[in-house]
Amino acid sequence: MKNTAIVLAFWALVSCQQKSDKKPVEGTWKLLLGTLIEKGDTTVTDYTQGKSFIKIINDTHFAFLLHDLSNGKDSSTAAYSSGGGKYTLVGSDYTEHLEYCTDRAWEGHDFSFKVEINGDTLVQSGVEKIEKEGINRINIEKYIRLK
Repeated sequence: MKNTAIVLAFWALVSCQQKSDKKPVEGTWKLLLGTLIEKGDTTVTDYTQGKSFIKIINDTHFAFLLHDLSNGKDSSTAAYSSGGGKYTLVGSDYTEHLEYCTDRAWEGHDFSFKVEINGDTLVQSGVEKIEKEGINRINIEKYIRLK
């Protein structure tokens, strides 16, 4: 019995000391505020009003989902968008490799961002550029971690 207690205590100690390989960006994030700066114009979107946007990041992939909160019943605010793919994270350099997207013109492009995590808040900022579509803008997004 004494040996069993010692073995259990040893395994508890070992398991507590194992380092996690979990990246700080991993989790589910709710977008609160988005800022787009394009051709000198700034558009700020409050994602807590009328729509919901989440980003889910695991160890190798990300996915995002957006939809309106009126269940698509208001034609002026009805919205749905989703996308995802692989990503890389080196320090604060986060690059999304968009493989799937509701707007198919965005597929196959890479988007590089800087990420900053402070407590349960993630700020992601970078340039989104797709020459063929005439897109060249700064995108700044502020997320809160969902539990």
